[in-house]
Amino acid sequence: MTKQNQSLPTSFLIVTGRFIWQKLWLLMMSNLAPSNDKGSYNRPSSQFCHQISQEKDSIYTAEAGRYSLYVGISCPWAHRTLMVRTLKGLENVIEVNFVIPAVNQGGWIMENTSENCQTLRQLYQLSKPNYKGRCTVPVLWDKKTKTIVNNESSQIIILLNNEFNQFAKNADLNLYPDDLKIEIDPWNEKIYHHINNGVYRCGFAQTQSAYEEACKGLFGILDEIEGNLTNNRYLCGNNLTLADIRLFTTLIRFDIVYYSLFKCSVKMIKNYPNLSRYLDDINNLLDIKNTYDLNMIKKDYYGNLFPLNPSGIIPL
Repeated sequence: MTKQNQSLPTSFLIVTGRFIWQKLWLLMMSNLAPSNDKGSYNRPSSQFCHQISQEKDSIYTAEAGRYSLYVGISCPWAHRTLMVRTLKGLENVIEVNFVIPAVNQGGWIMENTSENCQTLRQLYQLSKPNYKGRCTVPVLWDKKTKTIVNNESSQIIILLNNEFNQFAKNADLNLYPDDLKIEIDPWNEKIYHHINNGVYRCGFAQTQSAYEEACKGLFGILDEIEGNLTNNRYLCGNNLTLADIRLFTTLIRFDIVYYSLFKCSVKMIKNYPNLSRYLDDINNLLDIKNTYDLNMIKKDYYGNLFPLNPSGIIPL
């Protein structure tokens, strides 16, 4: 420390250091998680939203072995697609390629080279040359046309549920039946805004007011679901639906990641009796435990979200 610094009050140095760190944090967060003028996290829209159809003039038709999923094992949005693939029995119909986060490269890299690509960005650019947007998972890839069919998880799980029944082991399982859509769709809206994206709106908030708004909305809907599950096995009675799949992938990560790292600290899921029972119920369905890895989830969240955990320490 120089003589000049020795003359400065400790409180001044602390405040100055805190101000500099806040500016750096905001800069990193603006790149990681864009926000609006109120400091609330705005999730960018997906860029590929093509459909698979049985229509004769469709570019993408259902075929066994034609499509593959690119997923990150820690990503809750990608986890949805793995769950539906497993529940429908499509393991031998749609292959899976895993990507892993690479902090030094600022994106996903292939666990094993695929389509002569080492990174997910290269795959995106193979599909669309000169692509400059975000490269996110999941990706539903068409090996025949070498293009991305869809990278919106909420649409991919509907495609997996609806369009591959002729090849599915569990073709009779319908996770999005017409007669329940009037219940499923409103739950999906609430769950996406306040829970799936809500935990990110808590963790990535850049102002106190934005954080508090997101946090109150999150626990308001969790309380509502806790009440709904008093007399129901699943969100829509005794029928497992896509709404449950979309909720599960956030709940299974909640206590180990979102509660502490994302400051969703009002209450743990284990402290909700009905939600805990519900989580265990779905977790014990056919092979669901094989669709995620809690240790990998902790490692990726705590190790790769530097602005939220600059020390990189992964809790026991």
